[in-house]
Amino acid sequence: MAAPAWRGALCAARLLPGGGRAVAPAGRRGGTGRAPTACAAPSASSASSSSGDEALRDRRARLLSRGLPKQKPIEGVKQVVVVASGKGGVGKSTTAVNIALALAANDSTKEVGLLDADIYGPSIPKMMNLKGNPELTPKNLMRPLKNYGIACMSMGFLIEETAPVVWRGLMVMSAVEKLLRQVDWGELDYLVIDMPPGTGDVQLSVSQNIPIAGAVMVSTPQDVALLDARKGAEMFRKVHVPVLGLVQNMSVFQCPKCKHETHIFGSDGVRELAKTLELDILGDVPLHVNIRETCDSGQPVVISQPQSDAAKAYLKIAMEIVRRLPGPPA
Repeated sequence: MAAPAWRGALCAARLLPGGGRAVAPAGRRGGTGRAPTACAAPSASSASSSSGDEALRDRRARLLSRGLPKQKPIEGVKQVVVVASGKGGVGKSTTAVNIALALAANDSTKEVGLLDADIYGPSIPKMMNLKGNPELTPKNLMRPLKNYGIACMSMGFLIEETAPVVWRGLMVMSAVEKLLRQVDWGELDYLVIDMPPGTGDVQLSVSQNIPIAGAVMVSTPQDVALLDARKGAEMFRKVHVPVLGLVQNMSVFQCPKCKHETHIFGSDGVRELAKTLELDILGDVPLHVNIRETCDSGQPVVISQPQSDAAKAYLKIAMEIVRRLPGPPA
């Protein structure tokens, strides 16, 4: 599909800025910005303003009475697994990519998809060695790009590689909704969602709008990372998403020359957190240069070095995830 065509379709779907309305900066949305003087006479619009406030309160009350949005499954997707972290920089996206590949490697009969929900910092295109724009189906749905047998969708396919996404929260949530609902995923046994770090709008929107089979929390053993990992796990519990367990990433560094092991980020911090939260440890992933290099080159370690210790760690984690998932819907 020619670039103008897909870009126009995405703008129409409000996935690109051209499809939305510009928002004036705060304090510059009309008027002089001056406060009325104390002796100013009541304006003729006071009555209409008062009635407008009452109408707004009534509308808010009606919206609140509806409760949380009803969860609706993604068409064709049997089970959704979210990979999350409280803090950025702990290797969450690397873990999500290798978990998706490991799920497929452990059972060749399963179809696996990967959704990059990190709108501000999409990493999946580079890690999965994918470039280009998604084609549109006759139903105006985007077709995922595919590599290594994994169907992938990311905001990184819709914007230039170096272009920043400078959006407010509502636009981000709208984009996530489109990536979930306006994609022709086909028939998937597992959809792995790489969540952005933190406990903000995207996490809440995804958790409330689709049924999630389970969440996987990724953290390093470092105390600062553990503080936010705990918040992330508690957030999923509050929105009734089962936490399948924790992954202790960058658990140990082994010198490639002398084989001496060093716990750069501390030892067993994630295991202690798991005990506190009464959760399982799904596995440990070492701090190894091969994991970084293979993802940077678009050839994740599970695919490029399947016999390595790092790949075996991800394959084991994927097995532990499947063991803890509920049975797929009939």
